[in-house]
Amino acid sequence: MMLEEKIYTELVKAYNNAYAPYSKFHVGAVVVLKNGQMISGSNVENASYGLCNCAERSALFAAYSQGFRKEDIEMLAVIGNTKMPISPCGACRQVINELMDKDAVVVLTNLKKDIKTYKVKDLLPYSFEGEDITNE
Repeated sequence: MMLEEKIYTELVKAYNNAYAPYSKFHVGAVVVLKNGQMISGSNVENASYGLCNCAERSALFAAYSQGFRKEDIEMLAVIGNTKMPISPCGACRQVINELMDKDAVVVLTNLKKDIKTYKVKDLLPYSFEGEDITNE
């Protein structure tokens, strides 16, 4: 799969907007909506590492904060300065699993434009779901 140049350009902007003074590891993400709109997110660090937020979650939270939901999302793309296409952390995989349709596309890339493409359902097999929270 080729990543459209306009999506890659937005990814690089998000990557450059990262606030990573401690790790120096920048990550950018873009949620592509079915209407063509793009919502970006960057990783944001904090001296208290537990309070950091990844780019994937930043982008998805921004989309949801604007009123969009999983049925509006076509794709999530993520970029980092990695040897291979970047891989989302476990926390991001859980959030992606809940906030995106299981058949939506997740495109992982790097600054060299290497690409790996997955469906949401393939990123987190045997995932914890909202239906698992029951008192019955």
